[in-house]
Amino acid sequence: MSEKLIVVLGGGESGVGAAILAQKKGFRVFLSDNGMLKEEHREQLRTYRIDFEEGGHTETSVLEADEIVKSPGIPDTVPMMLKVLDKGIHVISEIEFAGRYTNAKMICITGSNGKTTTASLIYHILKSAGLNVGLGGNIGRSFARQVAEEHFDYYVLELSSFQLEGVYDFKADIAVLLNITPDHLDRYDHDMQRYVDAKMRIIRNQQVEDAFIYWIDDPVVTKEIEKLQPAATRYAFGEMKRDQMTAYTGNGKLVIHAKEHLFNMELELLALEGMHNVYNSMASGIVAKLMDVSDEQLRTSLSDFKGVPHRLEKVATVRGVQYINDSKATNVNSCWYALKSIRTRTVLILGGTDKGNDYSEIEELVLTKARALIFLGKDNSHLHAFFDGKVEAISDAGSMKEAVEMAYAQAERGDTVLLSPCCASFDLFENYEDRGDQFRECVRKL
Repeated sequence: MSEKLIVVLGGGESGVGAAILAQKKGFRVFLSDNGMLKEEHREQLRTYRIDFEEGGHTETSVLEADEIVKSPGIPDTVPMMLKVLDKGIHVISEIEFAGRYTNAKMICITGSNGKTTTASLIYHILKSAGLNVGLGGNIGRSFARQVAEEHFDYYVLELSSFQLEGVYDFKADIAVLLNITPDHLDRYDHDMQRYVDAKMRIIRNQQVEDAFIYWIDDPVVTKEIEKLQPAATRYAFGEMKRDQMTAYTGNGKLVIHAKEHLFNMELELLALEGMHNVYNSMASGIVAKLMDVSDEQLRTSLSDFKGVPHRLEKVATVRGVQYINDSKATNVNSCWYALKSIRTRTVLILGGTDKGNDYSEIEELVLTKARALIFLGKDNSHLHAFFDGKVEAISDAGSMKEAVEMAYAQAERGDTVLLSPCCASFDLFENYEDRGDQFRECVRKL
């Protein structure tokens, strides 16, 4: 046994995965969580005989660490982290830790919006093409756990800004940056540049043989590229064709020009609807072509992909009204895309834990499309301050059942009821999945 002590802070999916990998690599391991663990995670830790504590941190045990693997949800400002940093203990993310123990090729996706859909689509394309590929990061099973227990030649990793904060030597062979819009600013002292800097860590350590795929129409992204001049080979995508573009649209088609090869496909055949999903399909298609997936295989995968739960998910049509679950829209820009893709009058359910949101981005779409707004949160004062007097019908709901019943009463035949909250879910729900599940359940009971 190595005498090196790895302390894992946080006992969720990523923390338990990191602890299992550390144990398998022969380190002494201790996992500490301020909250209570899920029963399945307790069982897994016991199975691997990993020491752990829950319901608070024992300072002496944590500060003995030679290295700390920190779960992405823990900010550096909590008391335990301040002590850790004061002592100068090296802190990394699960992504950094797991990356040390695999030679698999890394395809990494980040962005304020669309990363789950794009990661899932890339995984679907590569798996359908017969590649031995795992999916992890901010989605599905822990990356570290997969490195510990399985063998994949490729990993598709969805990476949040929180996960990227803790990477140092990790490198993406293919990095995809979809967009950067204000999100999680409460984590970054409302300093947008700090959030941008975290996102840009996706290109850290990349060399000329690595690929950097990005949306050329995003002013924040293009400004950062000018500033940082990344070493990686760049592949840009955007709506209209211009110089040095790899993917674009034209004549109703999606076009990808990569590796001296031209691929095109009718936009109407794409499984995913809406312009934002055209961009997600472009980014995924560039990855596929760089990895030599055949045109025929790519065309099939882009047309038969099933989409991601809680992201513009059609739940049901009740009395001529369509109900759409977009619970994954935890920021304003996500809601903007959702409203943009809906062509009918809309009853919009929004609200939750406000992360310092600026609602002016969706104001115009709300004013032109929303028949009514329903605020679903413990504290809706920020929403009221912005929308009161602008939309005629505004009401507050204390539960999902109440929100859905209000929407049912206000929507007219041909309308859409859209749950696209703009906010995190932790005030009334366990997470955005729980929020979306409750929405589905309530709609089905109408």
